[in-house]
Amino acid sequence: MKTDAPDTGTEVEDSGFKPLSAAEAQAWRQRHPPVSIWRIVAGQALVGLLAALVAWGATGRSHVAWSTGYGALAVVLPAALFARGMARQRSSAGGALTGLFGWELVKIALTVAMLAAAPRLVPGLSWLALLAGMVVTMKTYWIALMAGSGVRKPID
Repeated sequence: MKTDAPDTGTEVEDSGFKPLSAAEAQAWRQRHPPVSIWRIVAGQALVGLLAALVAWGATGRSHVAWSTGYGALAVVLPAALFARGMARQRSSAGGALTGLFGWELVKIALTVAMLAAAPRLVPGLSWLALLAGMVVTMKTYWIALMAGSGVRKPID
C-alpha cells in the first residue's frame, strides 16, 4: 500500500531553505539596518508641511493650505500615536500581535474622528485639498521604506 504523506526530511532539503549561521545573520543585520519609525513620521510631517506651502503658493488661498495641512495632520498624528504604542516591548509574540492590531484600530479610529471633525475645525474646508494632503503624506511612508530598505553590498 502506497501512502501520499511527504517525507519531512526531503521536504526541508528540497525547499531551498538554508538557516543562517550567527556570523551570516550578523552580516545580514549590518546590510539591512532597521528603519526608524520616528524618522518616517518626521518625514511625513515635513512632507505635509511642504504640501500645505505648495498648495498655498499654487492657489494663493489660505483655506486650501489649511485643508492640505489638516489632511497631512490626519495621517501624521495617528501614525505618531501608533509608533508610540508599538515602541513598548512585548514579552510574547501574541502580545506583540495584539498590540499591533489594537494600536492599528486606535490609529484608524483617530483618523476617522479627525476627518469627521474637519468641517468644524477648518474654516472654508476644501475636501479635495484635504485628500491631496493625506495622499501625499501617506505616500511618504512607502518612499521612506523603499529608500531605507536598499540592500548594501557585503564587505569582502
